[in-house]
Amino acid sequence: MNEKLAERFFSTRKNVDLNLEPERGIVADMLRRGIKIAPLWLLFVLLIWGTDGVASAAYGIALVFANFVAAAALLTWAGRISPAALMFAALGGFILRLAALTVAVIAASKIGVFEPAPLGITIIVSHLGLLVWETRYVSLSLAYPGLGPTHLAQKKCKEMK
Repeated sequence: MNEKLAERFFSTRKNVDLNLEPERGIVADMLRRGIKIAPLWLLFVLLIWGTDGVASAAYGIALVFANFVAAAALLTWAGRISPAALMFAALGGFILRLAALTVAVIAASKIGVFEPAPLGITIIVSHLGLLVWETRYVSLSLAYPGLGPTHLAQKKCKEMK
């Protein structure tokens, strides 16, 4: 087998294996982006709310990351069963994870370093911000059900009339 052909085959095979569980790839990419921006957010919170605010914001970031990981794990598990299980896991999992976030916030409110404003802002902004940021990298093709290949995202298509 030609060396270049073997390299293409194995690199393509690796990409196919990564797209078998698109939820896991998307969440891993979201967490990678979130970890990059988290220190800047924590520094901003430190300047406004002090150390108690940083502790609350860090707790909020951990809750958001855990929420995304739980969603990916639940959807990956249900996707292997059936489309009906996937739909049930998406709706039921959302309600369950929302309840878990509520319990986690209420439990944290009993701690002395709790600051509700930075925690709430962190949870809302990081959920929405990471989801909107990630839409730029998710493929809308059945050929690449998760993250699209990087070379396709950079192509500019001409409009046909």
